[in-house]
Amino acid sequence: MGLKGFAEGGIASIIAGASTHPLDLIKVRMQLQGESHIPNPSSVQSYRPAFALSSTASNSLPTTLELPPPPRVGPLSIGVRIIQSEGAAALFSGVSATILRQTLYSTTRMGLYDVLKHKWTDPDTNTMPLVRKIVAGLISGAVGAAVGNPADVVMVRMQADGRLPIEQRRNYKSVVDALSQMSKQEGVASLWRGSSLTVNRAMIVTASQLASYDQAKEMILEKGLMSDGIGTHVAASFLAGFVASVASNPIDVIKTRVMNMKVEPGVEPPYKGALDCALKTVKAEGPMALYKGFIPTISRQGPFTVVLFVTLEQVRKLLKDF
Repeated sequence: MGLKGFAEGGIASIIAGASTHPLDLIKVRMQLQGESHIPNPSSVQSYRPAFALSSTASNSLPTTLELPPPPRVGPLSIGVRIIQSEGAAALFSGVSATILRQTLYSTTRMGLYDVLKHKWTDPDTNTMPLVRKIVAGLISGAVGAAVGNPADVVMVRMQADGRLPIEQRRNYKSVVDALSQMSKQEGVASLWRGSSLTVNRAMIVTASQLASYDQAKEMILEKGLMSDGIGTHVAASFLAGFVASVASNPIDVIKTRVMNMKVEPGVEPPYKGALDCALKTVKAEGPMALYKGFIPTISRQGPFTVVLFVTLEQVRKLLKDF
């Protein structure tokens, strides 16, 4: 217990995060679809008529040619498009930031949850009430998010860079380069941009994910449906992944957009904050825009959660005697 819980959680999180990174990248690209401040190639501006019989006729002609916006595409189409336009390696864009994020954020939240779990578990029944599990998840998620926010911002930017016009890309060489450029160009405070959203999302994800996994695992074992093995771990983790996806997707969409926005001196930012981003997103794209990217979210959250908990259980067995 103690440092051991942090090590176990960190190892499992890094393996899960790195192995499911392409799904997370596709999710981010889908969540950024439809942003109004992104240059739209479907709009061609400032066209003057080449020939006009009179000024009246000239005034009646449109000066802006509007083409239909590009259709929304699904996760598979986005994945294929990324490979075609940026190469297969682009599916792992920002994986260094993902590893750093898991090292900081997930190691902290998993380790702290383990500490609270041991402290709050009833020694007589060896169980912890669901409410305490949720509270432990909320606390550990908040602390982990505060620690890992810089890596989260960098990860989102590196994943989203390929969708920007070439002249607007940030072209970070690595996670270290990204952290350095952001600190110099936008100030150190930019590393914690969207931190309130990150903390809220992390609290919801950790509480729903860890608490639902422990609860589902306990119920399966109590009812004798399965023994304490990989089958139980996979079943409980699938349920945990679904619950976490449903609970966190709206906040995840807003978080992604706030972190990815480009702030330039003297130019008003696209969003003033999380609430402004949420209102503008719903107004422009409808309320279901908050569940944009849900298919890749659950497609990623499911495998991620399974890999996370199955690996965690195996690591615990390996480190049992330490």
